[in-house]
Amino acid sequence: MELVVVFAIVIILTGLVLTGLRYAREKGASARAQTEIAAMSAACENYKADKAAYPRDQTTTDTLDSRGLINFAAYQAAAQYLYGQLAGDPDFDGVPNANSTSYMQFKPKMLGTDNANKVYPRDPFGNSYGYSTIQAATGDTTKGYNPTFDLWSTAGQTTGGDPTRWIKNW
Repeated sequence: MELVVVFAIVIILTGLVLTGLRYAREKGASARAQTEIAAMSAACENYKADKAAYPRDQTTTDTLDSRGLINFAAYQAAAQYLYGQLAGDPDFDGVPNANSTSYMQFKPKMLGTDNANKVYPRDPFGNSYGYSTIQAATGDTTKGYNPTFDLWSTAGQTTGGDPTRWIKNW
């Protein structure tokens, strides 16, 4: 009987430790995502100071609505474009071009590669960041959240579209 009680206590303690570890890991990933979003936002401001506009692309960033449902394929294409503009790497091979201006140096942990080995920024949860300029492109205030650009992480959410739980610049 005493052995059963000891096993029960060990199982309960193990459950508490594992729950605490998961919470700490998620908190660390959230803090890292906030820092990365702030760094990319600052790089966007520097880009704008040089080019008089934020990074925009008619087929990716101008069509992605941050108010929509999660769509990682669209997020990845827009984030890849953002990476190319901020890193000075328009061919997305992970190496800035010598004749391009780099506004941000991306750490290897911040990057993922797609099926064609093209680099894009990835959040600490393993998903692509979202980047949208739809409101700047259309002037429609029902799309997107900022008149300049929206930059966000879904904070590990893979379905739905509940931005209250996301890590974002708005």
